[in-house]
Amino acid sequence: MGHPVKLKVTGGQAADSPHLPELIAGQETDAVIADKGYDSNENRQVIENQGAEAVIPGKKNRKTPVVYDRHLYRERFVVECYFGKLKQYRRVATRYDKKAKNYLGFVWLATINIMLL
Repeated sequence: MGHPVKLKVTGGQAADSPHLPELIAGQETDAVIADKGYDSNENRQVIENQGAEAVIPGKKNRKTPVVYDRHLYRERFVVECYFGKLKQYRRVATRYDKKAKNYLGFVWLATINIMLL
């Protein structure tokens, strides 16, 4: 539990939200837990179409509040812990690699090391 299934490198200026459908495609799950940055009607629809529950808090500017499982949302802490451990690797935190595929390759190598510890 808590190990990544898919990783994708995007530009620093790019939003994460549009990439959600690609990241969850083909993944069997009961729930998709994400932060407010992924709150959009399109993302919620994609998650529901896969038969999963969207555990995403609504943004403050939403006209109608979104109901989500607050207890299940606490499990998102596992993801934050993973990124905290990943940033302990200087090469990941500073992104010395110029090419995205080289960077992603080292991220996977660091991830394997984290899983083995």
